Amino acid sequence: MPTGRRRPIEAADLQGIAVVGEPRLSPDGRWVAYVVTEIDVAANGYRSAIWKVATDGGDSRPFTSGARREYHPRWSPDGSHFAFLSDRGGDGSQIYLMAADGGEARRLTSGRAGVSGFAWSPAGDLLAFVARVRADDEPPTDAGEPPVREITRIKHKADGKGLLEGRTHLFVQPLVEGEARQITHGDWDDAEAAWSPDGRSIAFTSNRTAGRDWNNASDVWVVPAQGGRPRKLTPGGASWRGAAWSPDGRLVACLGRAENVAAGANTRLWVVSARGGAPRCLSADFDQSIGSDILSDIREHPPDPLPCWSSDGARIRFVANDGGNVRLFEANPSGGSIRRLIGGDRQILAFSANDERIAFAATSPLDPGNVLVASADGSDERPLTDLNRPLLDALDLQSPERLELTGAEGAPVEGWFLRGRGRGRRPTILQIHGGPHSLYGNVFFHEFQLLAARGYNVLYTNPRGSVGYGEQFCSEIAGAWGELDYGDLMAAVDAILARPDVDPDRLGVAGGSYGGFMTNWIVGHTDRFKAAVSMRGLSSFLSFYGTSDIGTSFAERELLGGPHEQLERYLRMSPISYVDQVQTPLLLLHGDDDLRCPLEQAEQLFVALRRRGKTVEFLRFPQESHNMSRSGRPDRRLIRLERIVAWFDRWLMQ
Repeated sequence: MPTGRRRPIEAADLQGIAVVGEPRLSPDGRWVAYVVTEIDVAANGYRSAIWKVATDGGDSRPFTSGARREYHPRWSPDGSHFAFLSDRGGDGSQIYLMAADGGEARRLTSGRAGVSGFAWSPAGDLLAFVARVRADDEPPTDAGEPPVREITRIKHKADGKGLLEGRTHLFVQPLVEGEARQITHGDWDDAEAAWSPDGRSIAFTSNRTAGRDWNNASDVWVVPAQGGRPRKLTPGGASWRGAAWSPDGRLVACLGRAENVAAGANTRLWVVSARGGAPRCLSADFDQSIGSDILSDIREHPPDPLPCWSSDGARIRFVANDGGNVRLFEANPSGGSIRRLIGGDRQILAFSANDERIAFAATSPLDPGNVLVASADGSDERPLTDLNRPLLDALDLQSPERLELTGAEGAPVEGWFLRGRGRGRRPTILQIHGGPHSLYGNVFFHEFQLLAARGYNVLYTNPRGSVGYGEQFCSEIAGAWGELDYGDLMAAVDAILARPDVDPDRLGVAGGSYGGFMTNWIVGHTDRFKAAVSMRGLSSFLSFYGTSDIGTSFAERELLGGPHEQLERYLRMSPISYVDQVQTPLLLLHGDDDLRCPLEQAEQLFVALRRRGKTVEFLRFPQESHNMSRSGRPDRRLIRLERIVAWFDRWLMQ
């Protein structure tokens, strides 16, 4: 138990939070390997290590050095070894092999562009991995000067990565001796290798459509493990991914979302015969989107856990957004209703399961995250780690109050209210999530706790466009950003104004990405907020269409067409069209290397407001991408937090 007085959380406490992820059960079910990521204060960066804990309890211990970034642990089929990715060599992430009882790790790959994922063969003698193949593998003549680049495709860059060279393809690497062998080729990207149970084939995901340069379609393909001509398993017309073979090799489970419909469609669970044919949807009557989409500021958005079969092929486990939570469910591949296995007010980040146990990582409002284990039916849940206990015992954290709100046109909207420290009526900050097809929920959010510690109430909600509340709720803003979503947010603010702890004359608003768009939109449509902070936001759909790394496909889906078809809509839905109406002091925060909502989005808005004599300040963060608030250089993350608080202090506290 903690002793002494608890203190308010500080910005610098971000440096002491251990972030957990990627739990992997050993084949015998006795151990869980998982990843712990921490800020390295001395290096002003990050380090991650693979840890190990027994499923029957006991102390956790680091299993790898954690000198740099080590992640993606995967046990060999017999449990004698595990492989993982590490950038310890200084040449990108490569695969390393280590004995399960410890020892020195042995490097297996040496691709110049690194490795992005891998999977063990059933026999444990091969690894299939994904790596980028450059069109020209020779380095520039002058290492100090970047080469001239000829751009021939729309999708030529990616946020956090920069300009993309070549294509990603599948390779097979022997464990004992021999070189890696490339088994897919062509002018497209391949990803997500999954071995068939007999080891003869590998399923993977690829967009090989004629419109791959501007659409988000993808299919599941199957290629012989020795190489050869791939065959398409899914029928097209959707975004198919996440292949997982049934134990008998007859079926492949995958995730699919329709491509030729408006934004906001559910991602659903499907099975398809390994020989091909029409896929069968197992979650047609389950009106939730499969995945783990709750946003937080202490971790990058985790990859969605893939479907997981039971050994008898009778069950498929998966996670899905469910209100402000992410929970674990299971489906019968023969059909029938979906069953919830593990619930709770929290986000399940990732899981691993066998026929006896489920290991999973989860976070909740007062817990940055831990590894837990439960029986295969979801019962007898027990925590295996308590990584942040010393820090949590020292902090006076605030518990959010769940709100059942009524949005625009009477729609039910879920929200949370985090009460600020202090007495009497307090200033309140409306926080707006990104996406827009993501959500806030029952997770640990350092920024919100910091604002509460500085005396601010924090209101955060899931307006129309958020996932977790059914397909119709999520898709109602397609072609109509700033309408029902704006109405839901304003209704949420209206609902809390009569509270005795809310000062209705001291309201602020903040948001990032889509939340930055909505902040920009709000200040152009109402003067009820006395201060606003827009982070990595969108101000002009017209320029976003041609400058964002996802501009073409994203904007055409969200605005129901391109600017040449929907020019009036592109102008009407751009916050920059309303700069003359802005009265709220606005702080713009943006990363110089943001390729998702490029820097020019903030530059345009800043110039337009400044030229009109509006109160606006602009803070640029060098070398930072769209994910700066979650994975940017630690000192810049702290500067960001302090500038947000200082801006609200200036306009709401004085």
